[in-house]
Amino acid sequence: MRILFAASEGIPFVKGGIQSDMIGYLPKELKKQKIDVRVILPNYGDIPLQLRERMAWKKNFTVPLAWRNQFCDLQELIYDEIPYYFIDSKYYFNREGLYGFDDDAERYAFFCRAVLEALPHLDFQPQIIHCHDWQTGMISVFLKTHYNENPFYKNIRTVFTIHNLNNQGIFSKEILGDLLSLGEEYFTMETLEFYGQLSYMKGGLSFSDVLTTVSKTYAEEIQSSYFGKNLDGFLRKRQKDLYGISNGIDYNVYNPATDPYIFTTYQRSLKKKMENKTKLQKLLNLPVKKDIPLIAVISPFNISRGIDMIISGIEELLTMDIQMVIMGKGDGKYEMQLMHAAKQYPDKVSVNISLDESLARKIYAASDMFLIPSLIEPCCIKQLIALRYGSIPIVSETGSLKDTIQPFDVNTGEGNGFKFTGYKLRDMIEVTKKAINMFYNKELWYKIIKNAMKTNYGWDKTAKQYYNLYEFLLDK
Repeated sequence: MRILFAASEGIPFVKGGIQSDMIGYLPKELKKQKIDVRVILPNYGDIPLQLRERMAWKKNFTVPLAWRNQFCDLQELIYDEIPYYFIDSKYYFNREGLYGFDDDAERYAFFCRAVLEALPHLDFQPQIIHCHDWQTGMISVFLKTHYNENPFYKNIRTVFTIHNLNNQGIFSKEILGDLLSLGEEYFTMETLEFYGQLSYMKGGLSFSDVLTTVSKTYAEEIQSSYFGKNLDGFLRKRQKDLYGISNGIDYNVYNPATDPYIFTTYQRSLKKKMENKTKLQKLLNLPVKKDIPLIAVISPFNISRGIDMIISGIEELLTMDIQMVIMGKGDGKYEMQLMHAAKQYPDKVSVNISLDESLARKIYAASDMFLIPSLIEPCCIKQLIALRYGSIPIVSETGSLKDTIQPFDVNTGEGNGFKFTGYKLRDMIEVTKKAINMFYNKELWYKIIKNAMKTNYGWDKTAKQYYNLYEFLLDK
């Protein structure tokens, strides 16, 4: 099986969002499934110099964009035994930053055409091109319009993954002919038209053979008007082709037994986990109290991640004997409100306006509970990391949070966390209080921790599901 991942970002080369983790980790697991998997990315100026210097020039060619013929270099680098190809255009990609430029429509139209133009030069003919988010949405469109008569491309199938429907790549209709070389017949409700404009995301959804998104629940949610961002009707029409497959985490990277960032490594030793708690309390100038719950929040400070609910509920939660450690960045209004709470309750709250990975790992290892009251969460991995470190998630029932956290049942001893239904402050507070009360029943709490730490959401599970999907697509 031969699969080419086409994406606009991927670790370790460049990271803009959660898409980059999937591009960095999933190909390695697919390779273990005996798939010949390769990745193609833009050669951004933001890629670290030490990686750029390892790239080898492979070929140059021109890329047609309507009346333009743009020069392109193709670079190659083998990383972790995976071949990576890079579409190199100094005009389009040698700048600081990934997205948000006035010429993004042209930049990513170029990338999509360049991916297809590069294929004959790769010594590799993919059976499936697996595209990711709006930046690659036009690959499927071009494949079925500009390349459909070419025998080399005739049997190539496409998979399109939605990582976040909020970002759709919406541009003026004027680019239809001037940039994409497409006629008016492609500006319809069934193709690229989106409320009088043109959507690259919709192009991927319209023309790809199979659609996936990053959790089973999110696949269901985006078919509703609230989550569908005006594409819900279109997605309902394609629901038989839409699959939800949850992302995973790398259990070698997120491993409390070997993590170099945490104070004391541990596997299942609660005593050693406790050492992380007391050392973090000292580091953050909180009173050292072993026997009270330490609740963690690591999140962007925006409404979609529920930070407004945390701020609204913090005073009531702090009437209980707890401590909270909050880390993140975002809306200045929320940052100020959180800092105010930390000043009001210096013995109970530590707020860290930061994106420090080292501190984040220490918080995972030290905390007893991990609060994630998100309004929208297509594919969160924070709860998976928390499970790995024995920090018990308290989550809203949305997206991947719903799929991965099972409420603990005191009768059966099953479950790995706590969940509340709906985006309601009262529900969040009551479920958090329930978790706090259970913390003092050491027998039950130890059982929850054991359940959490043995939960498996590694990339190997995701890879097996994608393998089956690719196989199904090739057999159609």
